Amino acid sequence: MQQSALTDYAFDKPGHSGIVSDWSSDKQAFPVPWGKAMMWIFLLCDIFIFAIFLIGYMTVRISSNVPWPLPSEVFALTIFGYNMPLILIALMTFILITSSGTMALAVNFGYRGNRKVTAGLMVITALLGASFVGMQAFEWTHLIVDLGVRPWENPMGAAQFGATFFMITGFHGMHVTVGVIYLAIVAFKVWRGDYESRGYEIVEIAGLYWHFVDLVWVFIFAFFYLW
Repeated sequence: MQQSALTDYAFDKPGHSGIVSDWSSDKQAFPVPWGKAMMWIFLLCDIFIFAIFLIGYMTVRISSNVPWPLPSEVFALTIFGYNMPLILIALMTFILITSSGTMALAVNFGYRGNRKVTAGLMVITALLGASFVGMQAFEWTHLIVDLGVRPWENPMGAAQFGATFFMITGFHGMHVTVGVIYLAIVAFKVWRGDYESRGYEIVEIAGLYWHFVDLVWVFIFAFFYLW
């Protein structure tokens, strides 16, 4: 039956008129909502931007004639008299990974129609993201005030360290900040019941953005703090 229908359609609208009819009828090749498709396109563009930044960072680091600062020394904190390398970065990474879990649960409960639990989990995710941004602000303050790192100079080694670090982590931090605001707004609208009739697809779309931000941090963590 399907083959026959397709054949009849082809004979009913041959030539250029059939092409015009197809383009003007708003046909959809894949059943993907526009909101989700646009988010994927946006994330694809962001992937290119972060990839360029990280490739530029690796190029600068490999080609530098001045020794690159050791991450275990630069990102160490003294707590209760003990020098703890990467302790703050480990906590920041743990927080972002945990927020991915709460966001995934929010999507799950959203499709179940449990708006109160969904909104609560999104608020928890936003709070975890806000704490990450706060820790990043503390990290920047420590580097600038205590260690004297600047985008144009670095007393511990290669001057390019400050420029690449502040640019990439700052760009990522901006994404996290926007994500926190985005999640807070969607959570409020979910709690208010704005999506009862339309469904909770918006929660999944917000989750795509948040998981992307978390994934990018994994690469930043590996290239800046472990290499």
